[in-house]
Amino acid sequence: MVGKILRFLIFNIGIFLVSFNIYLFLAPNEFAAGGLGGLTIVLHSFFPNLPIGLLMLILNVILFAIGFFFLGFEVGIKTIYASLASSLMVWGMENIFQLSGPISDDKLIQIVIGTIIAAFGLVIVFSQNASTGGMDLLGMIVNKYFSVDIGKSVLMFDFSIAILSVAAFGLENSLYAIFGIVFRGALIDYFAKQFSNRKEAVIVSQHCHQIKSFITNELGIGATVYSAKGAFTNEQKEVIHTVVNRREFMKLRKYISRIDESAFITVHGDTEVIHNQFRHST
Repeated sequence: MVGKILRFLIFNIGIFLVSFNIYLFLAPNEFAAGGLGGLTIVLHSFFPNLPIGLLMLILNVILFAIGFFFLGFEVGIKTIYASLASSLMVWGMENIFQLSGPISDDKLIQIVIGTIIAAFGLVIVFSQNASTGGMDLLGMIVNKYFSVDIGKSVLMFDFSIAILSVAAFGLENSLYAIFGIVFRGALIDYFAKQFSNRKEAVIVSQHCHQIKSFITNELGIGATVYSAKGAFTNEQKEVIHTVVNRREFMKLRKYISRIDESAFITVHGDTEVIHNQFRHST
């Protein structure tokens, strides 16, 4: 229960960071840097009396109606929650902390700082197997019916919004928005690697049974065991193959060094795991 509450709080921190960027950096500077937030900022220029948070909420409802029509239950509950929570957070910030304009005259530093904050927040949301909805839903629809990669579809929509913003805010702000989109993509890749940072470990030891037990029982993850023969000794040995994050690897290395100082361990970094069915839920 405590773990679920903690994950829920972290999830909401990620949503807040995305919303914070929209309210504090994008909207005041009229940066339509892609996504539903960017589209909302463009529409807000034509409907200035409607709060940005309310506009986001209306657009989210419309997009979810379209998403359910074309995708059915592929639209996840977490994504619905994240998108609605983001709209409400922006709306709330508009009512609690009213801004009279940009917080600085330096547009570049604002798009950089705001994009860093948003990218970090998005990676937190992604780590919870969710998204903030919006253009992601349109990307999923394009992917389903036209077999175009979701990432490319979303990027296409993001650039389209930035280009459309020329009519509302001029070329300079549109160029800032395009820079923000490209910078955000690079940051998301970087932060995602830091979050996962998995290592592939191959272990050869005389105490494989104990190590296997430690991996499955103490770390709560899976491993693959296969037989191998030494090139010089012709001895049959067991080899353990597993994938661990940084914290798990530190624990595993410490344990192995305690029970078998002659163990042979090879490690490969930046490993991506798809369909990791053997990790225990916590």
